[in-house]
Amino acid sequence: MPALLLLALVVVPIAELYVIIQVGQQIGALPTVVLLVVVSVLGTVLLRREGARTWRAFQAATSAGRVPAREVVDGALVVLGGALLLTPGFLSDVVGLLLVLPPTRALLRGSLTSWALRRMVPPTARGGQGALGGFGRPGGPGGPGRRPRGRGVVDGEVVRDDDPPPPPP
Repeated sequence: MPALLLLALVVVPIAELYVIIQVGQQIGALPTVVLLVVVSVLGTVLLRREGARTWRAFQAATSAGRVPAREVVDGALVVLGGALLLTPGFLSDVVGLLLVLPPTRALLRGSLTSWALRRMVPPTARGGQGALGGFGRPGGPGGPGRRPRGRGVVDGEVVRDDDPPPPPP
């Protein structure tokens, strides 16, 4: 986590400044500033459009009585993309556009959902084996209601000969 914080607070702003300076040297300072302002304004327009579209999809999902999981992820990506589009810098604008535009957002949503499921859902719930091979964990081969496959398990009752007979009624 500290490395991610270092990246966000130190490396990214330095990279943004480097790119802004390089663009400024190529096209001039005033055109660079104008380009940054234009991209921010266009980002705001795009953010409003995609935010409204995502909100309508969220409302439609809840009205239909289904869980709006996809719409919630889309909303979070649009908000994050909008924040990056409003932040001055060309690198953040590129990432912001990727998060706000529907085709790339769908790709990122799928990747993000897969990553989150791998991090949150135990492997046995996904049908895989955990660190202990799934034994002793709910849903694993040794869990309740599950039998190991191919081991010839037979349901039965243990009867011992030395048990006293039940008392007569």
